Amino acid sequence: MTAPTPPGVATHCPYCALQCAQTLTPTPGDRLPVEVDGRDFPTNRGGLCQKGWTSAEVLRASDRITTPLLRTADGGFREADWDEALDLVADRLRHLRRQHGPDAVAVFGGGGLTNEKVYALGKFARVVLGTRFIDYNGRFCMSSAAAASNRGLGMDRGLPFPLTDLNGADAVLLLGSNVAVTMPPFVQHLAGVRSRGGLVVVDPRESATASLTRDGQGIHLAPVPGSDLVVLLALTHVVLAEGLADQAYLTGRTTGIDEVARSVAEWWPERAESLCGVAADDLRRTARLLAAASPNRGGAGAYVLTGRGVEQLTQGTATVQAAINLSLALGLVGRPGSGFGPLTGQGNGQGGREHGQKCDQLPGYRSISDPAARAHVAAVWGVDPDTLPGPGVPAVRLFELIGEPRGPRALLVHGSNVIVSAPNATAVRAALGRLDLLVVADFVPSETALLADVILPVTQWAEEEGTMTNLEGRVLRRRAAVDPPAGARSELWLLRELARRLGVTTGFPDDPRSIFEELARASAGGVADYSGITWERLDAGEQVHWPCPATGDGEDDHPGTPRAFLERFPTPDGRARMIAVRHHGPADDVRADAPLHLVTGRVLQQYQSGAQTRRVAELNAAQPGPFVEVHPVLADRLGLVEGEDAVLTTRRGQAIAEVRLSDGIRPDTVFMPFHWPGLGSANRLTQDATDPISGMPEFKVTAVRIEPAGAPDGVISA
Repeated sequence: MTAPTPPGVATHCPYCALQCAQTLTPTPGDRLPVEVDGRDFPTNRGGLCQKGWTSAEVLRASDRITTPLLRTADGGFREADWDEALDLVADRLRHLRRQHGPDAVAVFGGGGLTNEKVYALGKFARVVLGTRFIDYNGRFCMSSAAAASNRGLGMDRGLPFPLTDLNGADAVLLLGSNVAVTMPPFVQHLAGVRSRGGLVVVDPRESATASLTRDGQGIHLAPVPGSDLVVLLALTHVVLAEGLADQAYLTGRTTGIDEVARSVAEWWPERAESLCGVAADDLRRTARLLAAASPNRGGAGAYVLTGRGVEQLTQGTATVQAAINLSLALGLVGRPGSGFGPLTGQGNGQGGREHGQKCDQLPGYRSISDPAARAHVAAVWGVDPDTLPGPGVPAVRLFELIGEPRGPRALLVHGSNVIVSAPNATAVRAALGRLDLLVVADFVPSETALLADVILPVTQWAEEEGTMTNLEGRVLRRRAAVDPPAGARSELWLLRELARRLGVTTGFPDDPRSIFEELARASAGGVADYSGITWERLDAGEQVHWPCPATGDGEDDHPGTPRAFLERFPTPDGRARMIAVRHHGPADDVRADAPLHLVTGRVLQQYQSGAQTRRVAELNAAQPGPFVEVHPVLADRLGLVEGEDAVLTTRRGQAIAEVRLSDGIRPDTVFMPFHWPGLGSANRLTQDATDPISGMPEFKVTAVRIEPAGAPDGVISA
């Protein structure tokens, strides 16, 4: 008699911020523990990308860590039980804090952790360790967009509207995002605007997304890398100079238009063309297309969306602010069918920055420097607000401080592989080497974990319960479908046990539902208010967008906020702020010894640092290693041959990659994906200059020299 098939479990993909819905059906006795199927949901409508379809493979990674590992004297590892490992970590932390103070210990989190882990990690850092040194890898992802959204709109919620709204628009301006590769199910939401010829993609490459504008479906603008701000200033110039702005909206819903108008007056299209390389006629055509699509002029609607390509710059915050200014000038923000929004990348990049991982924030997107915010959160935590540390420093500065007299001497890493993902990766590796103690919690031996003194095996995705918040601010339930390996533990359990060893015996349950309920209370009244969202609501429908405050009579009867800003902006006067910005260009611009622009990005089959996807045979077969994309004209001039290796050199170091030719990239630009470690690591080349407001490193523009690997100067240094 055939055993009945176990029921499927409704959950979401472990990768990007679309959080595509999946059904996981346990398959006892099979090679993989679950069968993955797409499930109907607004963001993916039943579809998945190649990473999503193969996500179960990581559950059976051949090198899965299933027991704590301790560094040995000979540089290797030995297995230990949990008591020994946690006792060792607690003893070392206790000693370092006693000798050097609470800031001797730092915490680094990740944008893939559940909301409950994020919340517990931030609470652990501030209550148990008392350190101000906590930040996370979202600093490398969303920090510029978040800073500009908070400054300009009073709130950062990624997309303040449902993704499905895009399909009805007449125009979508997409800056610096290759969604066809990074989140393929997104593309179906652009079908309507493409059919109307209204998709505008700004990218120095004819990426897979830029190619969607072919055949009259839109416009591709290919600016000089690092000049996207000039494009936006010119578009705003045209909108204002040609009388295309929504004057009633500007008067009633914004401040700052006069200063912005003065600042963009100098960016007429011909001048902009001389800097950004985009033809003046194309700039005018784009501005007029957006204006015609706007509600003010009778269009069906327009959207302005930004991605990492325009945000990972030393002027990233200014560039996103310019995108907000353009959106406000057209009267798009806070109108049904139109809007502005940055595209969150990591799976829980949105929730990850809302509940305490960022160096200057407390749960609910509250400022840690605000006395009222400190008092509210401290009351939920049952501590004196004066005991909470002040703001810390962003990630790049955090790594720079390691080894300095008042800098961190121990680092706890959760959900991040900084050796591959951080800029100037060789310097980050050196910084980690200066630590007295490195502890990494992970489920596979990532490149960062392999440098650790202690590796702690934790559960992953299909083995755990919790909540995630996707790119629309939609709070979702993650559900367990299978049991974890016997030796793996939830990070919630891990933090509870470490807290107990460090003298804090309450306040750290390992039940995600209890933590979510506390998170909701801590967020109450904050910008990211989850207080009206209950576990039961998420189990029943998964359709709740924050802010969703508790209403008083019935805590869970607020409908949530699918579309923000419809009536007012969450600023003191209820108006959006237009802020004039200036273009200054990249920190590391091209020069005689590095005459080309290096831009970095992702490929379809790999994700972030590749720690998960590089362990999936099907994905590796499709995209096995690093490469550098070069225009044929440039390749001919430099003697580069497709399929052969080239050496790339910047002021930070060298990398080696296979040459791929493409006539869809600017001849003054080369592209390299960043998913691989070692000599093929793009982040050996990138710079750690940062945006002065957001702390975002300038990944996206680096001056580089490239030559054949066999050339006299093409000798790579380790």
